[in-house]
Amino acid sequence: VQLQASGGGLVQAGGSLRLSCVASEQNTHTSYVGWFRQAPGKERVFVAAIRWRDQKSLYADSVKGRFSISRDNSKNTVYLQMNSLKPEDTAVYHCAAGPEFATDLRPYEYWGQGTLVTVSS
Repeated sequence: VQLQASGGGLVQAGGSLRLSCVASEQNTHTSYVGWFRQAPGKERVFVAAIRWRDQKSLYADSVKGRFSISRDNSKNTVYLQMNSLKPEDTAVYHCAAGPEFATDLRPYEYWGQGTLVTVSS
């Protein structure tokens, strides 16, 4: 399974971006797709996750109300809509797929290469 993340870029504070994560296939090991982010010098942390089957979603407290995760089955794509961006959202965003709903990195078996989001103040 390969994941391709895209959509990052430079945006001013208060702006919006939409990230995309295209999966090469869906199977039981990719039932859940999550987004994680890693700021310079910091650990990779959970942002949001979604279950393919029914779009049940989970968010980190830091992004609730600002970010929205969704999926398009016909395109094997998961989106992360990011609104009201803040400078502290600056990070490399990675998508990952795995067999369970988790905020921890370990259950996710497949990872994309990451896309850089920079939010200027």
